[in-house]
Amino acid sequence: MTRKQKRLSLILGGLAVLGLAAGLVLYALSGAITFFHTPSDLADTHVQVGQRIRLGGMVEQGSVTKGPGTVTSFAVTDTLKTVTVSYDGILPDLFREGQGVVTEGKMQPDGSFVADTVLAKHDENYMPRELAESLKAKGVTLGKIADEGTPQ
Repeated sequence: MTRKQKRLSLILGGLAVLGLAAGLVLYALSGAITFFHTPSDLADTHVQVGQRIRLGGMVEQGSVTKGPGTVTSFAVTDTLKTVTVSYDGILPDLFREGQGVVTEGKMQPDGSFVADTVLAKHDENYMPRELAESLKAKGVTLGKIADEGTPQ
């Protein structure tokens, strides 16, 4: 073998090992690459108590209650199941009942959710596409699905 052939085989071997490593990492993470879970998905995916996840859905009408200080409790629903969420902090200005929301936090043993972040839609016509498609699959009518988001 000449020097050129040895160098080429070394480069190809390195690329093959790198490709195999990247494939194994992507395969291992494929189950964890979820933007959010809906309340109905929580039972299906067997989310562990204390595991950090994102919970998405609609804020249920009449469910928002203010507690002492900045503590707020509300229910997130996908019309099939509902999860009670408690959040200690200042809610986004666009947070309202009947609107789409994605919360980040941890499940509790009693089935409630403690959020440390609440993400609300950014204007009156937008909902994350994943949330809109998930709600639509569960029978919630939201209107026409657009490429950038979902008009309600």
